Amino acid sequence: MATRKNNPLHVPAEPADSTAHLDLSQAVRVSLPNLKLSTETISLRMPATLLDTIKIEANKRDVPYQSLIKMTLAEQFQQHPAGL
Repeated sequence: MATRKNNPLHVPAEPADSTAHLDLSQAVRVSLPNLKLSTETISLRMPATLLDTIKIEANKRDVPYQSLIKMTLAEQFQQHPAGL
């Protein structure tokens, strides 16, 4: 059986400097005012029996229970948009 030689990684004494490859005179400042985190943490109280039912259904569908909650809410609001 062949043995594998351990080759230690070569780590340079000084970190690489890529600033010589950048032309900052061409840089443009951008503003992303609508950029938001994709999710937001919330706290939701519900009866334990309801949560257990959701977890059982999520397990049947092989999805995380929080994802099932999000999918169900999204479907409901697509079918019945708020304010209509």
